Amino acid sequence: MSEQDLGEMRPSIRIALFAVLTALTAVLTVIIEIPVPATQGYINLGDVGVLLAGLLLGPFGGLAGGLGSALADVALGYYLYAPITFVVKGLEGTIVGLIMWTFKPFSRFEVRIVVAVLLGSCVMVFGYFTAEAVLFGPAAAFVEVPGNIFQVVFGSIVAVSAFLAIFKGLPYFRQKPSTDG
Repeated sequence: MSEQDLGEMRPSIRIALFAVLTALTAVLTVIIEIPVPATQGYINLGDVGVLLAGLLLGPFGGLAGGLGSALADVALGYYLYAPITFVVKGLEGTIVGLIMWTFKPFSRFEVRIVVAVLLGSCVMVFGYFTAEAVLFGPAAAFVEVPGNIFQVVFGSIVAVSAFLAIFKGLPYFRQKPSTDG
C-alpha cells in the first residue's frame, strides 16, 4: 500500500471522516477538563483529535480540529477561547496535514509523521502562549505551558498510534474501479 491511498478516498468517505473527526475532537476536548485558573483555560485530550484529523485528512483536517475544539470551548463555557482555539487548533491540524500530505521532503513516511506532529504541537503551544500572554500577561501564559506540552505529547502518542492502525485499513476506504459494465 502506498501513502497516496488516502488521497484516493471517495469524497463521501472524506466528508464522513471530517464529520466524525470534528465530533471526536469535540468529545475528547470535553471529556476531561482540567482548569488552569491563571489563564481561564483548561487542559484536555482534544489534541488527539486535532492531530489525527491532520494526519488523516491532510490540510483539510485543520478545519475539523479547529471546529471541534472551538465547539467544545463553547459547550464548556470558555467563550473567550473559542475563536483563539479555532485558529490555533486549526493551524495545528493544517500544519500536520500539509507536512504529511502536501510536502514530501523526507524519504521515509515515519519521519514525516514525527516531524508533522512535532511542528503541529509546537504551533499549539506557541499559539496559546502568545494569545494568553496578550490577554493575561506572560507570567500567566507561562503557567499553562507545561500543561499544554503534556497535552500535545499525550495527544501525539495516541494520535500517531491510532493513525498507524487506521492507515493499514485505508485501502477499504479507497474508491475502487467498478467492475460492472
